[in-house]
Amino acid sequence: MAKKAVLFDLDDTLLWDDRSVKEAFEATCKAAADKTGVDPDSLEDAVRREARALYESYDTYAFTKMIGINPFEGLWAKFEQGEQEDFRKLQSLAPTYRRESWTRGLKSLGIHDEALGAELAEQFPAERRARPLVYDETFQVLDQLKGKYKLLLLTNGSPDLQNEKLAGVPEIAPYFDHIVISGQFGEGKPAASIFRHALERIGVEAGEAVMVGDKLTTDIIGSLGVGMTAVWINRHGMKHTDEIVPTHEITSLEELPGLLERL
Repeated sequence: MAKKAVLFDLDDTLLWDDRSVKEAFEATCKAAADKTGVDPDSLEDAVRREARALYESYDTYAFTKMIGINPFEGLWAKFEQGEQEDFRKLQSLAPTYRRESWTRGLKSLGIHDEALGAELAEQFPAERRARPLVYDETFQVLDQLKGKYKLLLLTNGSPDLQNEKLAGVPEIAPYFDHIVISGQFGEGKPAASIFRHALERIGVEAGEAVMVGDKLTTDIIGSLGVGMTAVWINRHGMKHTDEIVPTHEITSLEELPGLLERL
């Protein structure tokens, strides 16, 4: 069946979110090191560990898993949008969560300084917002596909945060006929419902659409589950198990236009 539409994931497919987060951690932890002498890499590891543990301890955890919001997004998200009551809980929790993650990370390395923890908790969001990084090939590939296929952006996350990421790189959104954000829809990838909703928005059947994403457990298994062609972008040489087998695998977005022509 000829392909009429391409659905793209956002984070670490078009935007280089992992690098943005890593660089924000590096800058914030260096600031802490300059003041305290702490090893910045050890602090990053500690804060990531404490943040994850705190995140999982809140009664909002099941909701964040369902929507697809990770602990490190919580370190800079405001959660000001979204109709569900859980977003209001997250909005209330966020300042304490940021402060406690950094304070506990410092404490685990022998530094008992709540004021510094609060300072770092504010620096990290600023550092992340200053780094809206995009893969080199993103716009080149979107230019090749625009007009040939219907394009839809399908992203998990909090509405305000995903919209902020798009606002940080304003050239991306105009390429897409529709943008579907899990926090607005009410359920995230890999749920079949959000994929079916996306297909309805662009008026194509599952067999006429391709999903492109970096995460096997959301993008790939979810799109396969509704009968789409699933293209896994595997930039880091990861291995997949027999449980989740993408239809196709690429190592760069540059391979995508040629692959689509062959489908």
